[in-house]
Amino acid sequence: MASCGPRDVTLYSRPGCHLCDQAKAAITPVLREFGLVLREVNIDEDPILKDRYGWDVPVIFIGQHKAAKHRVDLAQFRRQLEEAGTK
Repeated sequence: MASCGPRDVTLYSRPGCHLCDQAKAAITPVLREFGLVLREVNIDEDPILKDRYGWDVPVIFIGQHKAAKHRVDLAQFRRQLEEAGTK
């Protein structure tokens, strides 16, 4: 993974993944509240990521910490963003 700050948010996904679309739609308003930008990575464009995640998407990282996989609990996601800001 590229070097990231503690509150950089990365969504590993693939085109046509409805869970990925749902996760992105769910977290976008929360990211706006925190003034953060989502970095979306298409795993199909990177053989290593495709091998690592396969059909296990979406995967969301906050900095180097895996915050969610498949579905997002927004209350937990918000807490994780708050905690990342205090570290």
